[in-house]
Amino acid sequence: MPNSTDFYIGGQWVAPHSSNDFEVINPATEEVCKTISLGGQADVDAAVAAARGAFETYAYSTKEERLALLRKILDVYKARGEDMAQAISTEMGAPIDMARSSQVGAGIWHISNFITALENFDFERPLGNHAPNDRILYEAVGVIGMITPWNWPMNQVTLKVIPALATGCTMILKPSEIAPLSGLVWAEILDEAGVPAGVFNLVNGDGPGVGTMMSGHPGIDAISFTGSTRAGIAISKNAADTLKHVHLELGGKGANIVFADADEKAVKRGALHCFNNTGQSCNAPTRMLVERSYYDAAVEIATATAEATTVGMPSESGRHIGPLVSATQFDKVQGLIAKGIEEGARLTAGGLGRPEGFNKGYFVRPTVFADVDNEMTIAREEIFGPVLSIIPFEDEAEALRIANDTAYGLTNYVQTQDGARRNRLARRLRSGMVEMNGQSRGAGSPFGGMKKSGNGREGGVWGLEDFCEVKAVSGWATDAG
Repeated sequence: MPNSTDFYIGGQWVAPHSSNDFEVINPATEEVCKTISLGGQADVDAAVAAARGAFETYAYSTKEERLALLRKILDVYKARGEDMAQAISTEMGAPIDMARSSQVGAGIWHISNFITALENFDFERPLGNHAPNDRILYEAVGVIGMITPWNWPMNQVTLKVIPALATGCTMILKPSEIAPLSGLVWAEILDEAGVPAGVFNLVNGDGPGVGTMMSGHPGIDAISFTGSTRAGIAISKNAADTLKHVHLELGGKGANIVFADADEKAVKRGALHCFNNTGQSCNAPTRMLVERSYYDAAVEIATATAEATTVGMPSESGRHIGPLVSATQFDKVQGLIAKGIEEGARLTAGGLGRPEGFNKGYFVRPTVFADVDNEMTIAREEIFGPVLSIIPFEDEAEALRIANDTAYGLTNYVQTQDGARRNRLARRLRSGMVEMNGQSRGAGSPFGGMKKSGNGREGGVWGLEDFCEVKAVSGWATDAG
């Protein structure tokens, strides 16, 4: 690995223009595991210049050339899978087995799906039979600034970098400064795979620094950001003066609507989904809405599930959950658990403090609150920890009202054997995604939300289209190729 303080610009590892060291903390030990440098304006300018220069040739590469590049990236990524898993486990606390299967696996999934999407994507299309000499051209937006979070590093990096490469864009990636080690491995992978110099660039930095420089940079044509709603709003405002495209994948407060006729595994499945990745997922089903006649039984099942969910060191094999990513996140989650108790929710599992046996590290107890009112803070705010809020409802109409009564609109979930009811709710839930009866969305399905959960879509053909401009052409010579 190169010096961890270096950046990847113009196909080379380069030292920052000015030293600005930042310590990366292992969340399981609270000890420094690596030191990176936070970039400055000169570093961002250099990366933008490299990307703009490379765009002049890469934008006009063929689809076949880009497909070959993506296939090579996939091969190298798989070969470096263990290095990537170790980096992710160290930097953000994912248990090593989960890092190997889910965290690294998400990257394999997205790269593979984008290869399929690109194979079937037409960059030149006829307008219609009524206009035989009209063509609609899909072409690269330009230079993309990418700002990715710490909770699912390769999930988000591949959802941005791969479709940008597929459509002929060039880019600058700023991974989270809290979890930057996987980004360094990713840059090595792209270098080994032969991505042309300047097409992909990486500059480490924080949001107020490099993030702000990128979102306002006149040489960047689009910003793709995943993170908090607060930061997404700030990025949108800063980007407005340059009229660049802004794609935002933000927070969520998903409702999981459980009817009395749900399958017997629905509540346990929902609770485990909430606790997965230590609750650090924007699409986590953190509000469990349960039909009144099934409510008491559901609370018992969710409580037992939380009590059976073990917490352990990321370095150890097993199906446990690891720590939260940082001291800031630990303090936030502890504060919201305290707020739930203060506002009168009934604590049935977990609660304040570290789990038994832990006196350091950002470990938290899987927590369940029952008798939650949707006006309580724990039902309104995105906690980003393993905290489940259970809310009773009387009928379908009330369930729908509670589910939609949120500033967010990312993912909602429905559990019922009544197919007509499922379809009704899927149409009326105000979210970018609805998953029902534990069935995951298929390969190539778009990921994204409504309201304060952001705009744009990642994945599949929608992910490719988000990095394309649409050009309308008349007078096309149909016999000229």
